[in-house]
Amino acid sequence: MKKFLLLFIAPALFAAAPQYASPDITIPAASADEPVLGKFSLAKADDYLEKGALAWTRKRGCVTCHTTGTYMQIRPALTLVLGKPTTEIRELFTGELENFQKMKPAALRKGTQPAEIIYTAAGLAEWDRHVTNKLSKETAAALDLMLRIQQKNGAWGAVDCWPPFESSAFQEATVAAMAVAAAPGWRGGLKNEKALAGIAALQKYLRETEPPNDYGGVVLLWAATRMTDLLPKERRQKLIEMLWSHQRDDGGWAIRTFSTPEKWGRGNRAAKLRAEPEFKNPPSDGHMTGLAVLVLRDAGVPAKDARLQKAVRWLLANQRASGRWWTRSLNTDKFHYITYSGTAYPLLALMKCGEITSKLAPKPKKD
Repeated sequence: MKKFLLLFIAPALFAAAPQYASPDITIPAASADEPVLGKFSLAKADDYLEKGALAWTRKRGCVTCHTTGTYMQIRPALTLVLGKPTTEIRELFTGELENFQKMKPAALRKGTQPAEIIYTAAGLAEWDRHVTNKLSKETAAALDLMLRIQQKNGAWGAVDCWPPFESSAFQEATVAAMAVAAAPGWRGGLKNEKALAGIAALQKYLRETEPPNDYGGVVLLWAATRMTDLLPKERRQKLIEMLWSHQRDDGGWAIRTFSTPEKWGRGNRAAKLRAEPEFKNPPSDGHMTGLAVLVLRDAGVPAKDARLQKAVRWLLANQRASGRWWTRSLNTDKFHYITYSGTAYPLLALMKCGEITSKLAPKPKKD
C-alpha cells in the first residue's frame, strides 16, 4: 500500500520542488498555472533574474546556457535601466575561464565544454561592451580559447540534445559570432592569422550551412544584426519575413512552431513534444516572444510597427506573479529553466521598444 501511495505522492512533491535553490535563495517551481500579474513589474522580473543566476552560481558553480550563460549574454545590455550586473556572476565566468585554460584542447572539445566556452566568451564580451566599454584581458583570452578549439568546418562540437540552447552546433556558432562582434575593438585590432582564419571559417559555416529549423534562422538573423558583414541584405530580409510568419493571433510567438519535434537536436525529445496536450496549437510564450521582438528591433523594424506593438502588449499582459514569463521546457516537465531566458528576452525586448526606461528601474544594486 505504501509503495502504491508513493507512486502518486512522489510526482506531486517533485513538481513542487523549487526551480532554483541555494543555501540562501529559493525560487518556486515554474508552472503554467502561476497567476498572471495584473500590472507589469520591472522590479519582480529583475529580482527573478538576479536570484536565479545567483542561486545557480552558488549551488552549481558552472556556466550553463540556460541560466548564467543567458544572464551574462543579456543582463549587461540592461545596465542603463537596471544598474550594473552582479559582479559575482562575472567572477564565476573568469574563474571558469581559468579552469578551461588548464585543460588540454582534446578535453575542451568534448561534451558540453565547447558550449560553456562559447557562452563564457559571449558573456564576458557583453560585459565589456555594456558595462566597462573596454576590452578586458579575460574576454580576449576567452575568445582566443574559443577559436583554438574550433573545428575545421568553422563550427564547434555540440551535444545536440538540450534544445534550444544545446540542440545544434549551428545555434552555438551564432553565439560565437555574437561574442566576436560584441567584444569592443577586439576583431578590428586582431592580427593573429589563425584567429582571423577562424572567424572567416565561422562566417563561411553560417552563410553556407542550412539552419536546422526556423529557430536556427532566427538566431542566425540575430547574429547578423551584430556581425553586420555576415549576411547580405536580401538574406536578412527573408529571415525577417520568416520570423513575422510565425506571429500568433494574440501578438506573441510560440517556440514550438519554429521546428518539428524531430528537428530539435537529434530528435530525442520528439515523443515528449508530440504528447503535449497543446501540440497542435501551442500558446505564445515568453522566450520566443521576447526573442522575436528584440531580434526584429535589432534588424531595424521600428518600435512603432503595429505588429511589434501587438507583441509588446502581449508581453506586458502575460508576466507571472514571480516576475517570470511562462515558457514550457522543450526537454522535460521538471524545472522549466527556459523561463529564465523567457524573462531575460522580454525585458530586453521591452527596453528596445521604449517600454522600460531608467525612470521605471529600481535603484542599482550594490555588488
